[in-house]
Amino acid sequence: MDLCEASVRLATAERADLLLVHHGLFWGGPKPLTGPAHRRVAGLFAANIALYSAHLPLDLHPEVGNNVVLARQLGVTVCAALEQALRTVLGVQARVMPFGPERVRRVGVVTGGAGSMIAQAAAAGLDTYVTGEGAHHTFFDAEELGLNVFYAGHYATETVGVKALAAHLAAQFGLPWTFLHHPTGL
Repeated sequence: MDLCEASVRLATAERADLLLVHHGLFWGGPKPLTGPAHRRVAGLFAANIALYSAHLPLDLHPEVGNNVVLARQLGVTVCAALEQALRTVLGVQARVMPFGPERVRRVGVVTGGAGSMIAQAAAAGLDTYVTGEGAHHTFFDAEELGLNVFYAGHYATETVGVKALAAHLAAQFGLPWTFLHHPTGL
């Protein structure tokens, strides 16, 4: 059983009409709905459930986007214990690369797999950068640029926006919602 089928079973039991997700189901362009691709959505078709993937617009949304919601939840303006705040908010132990100043003044947040943006974070004058994950070489980028970097997990950092969007829709339209937690550990 794949993730989509598991989510549909839970959603169907709750009589859902819409499954709101962050990441899409297909990568690398359009694919015909046959074989494994069809199995991913067959449960949705059978249960007459709509699917909305909010990925990039949700990352950048100024009110309910992953980046702004995570920054707000972390209280980065009063950033005394960012590692502990990440653990509390996301329930994960962040991988910390402490190469910047001990006293944090400017924090940037880009959720998901944005480790490749370490140089941009430093160029923007940040001393601390929070993201989900990055490649091995980003350790050296952070070290050479003198930047504190927190890798808090791709999945963990990208769940906050979809929850905020669901809560916003619930408040706006009186819709009940349930978050279907399926952590990847990544």
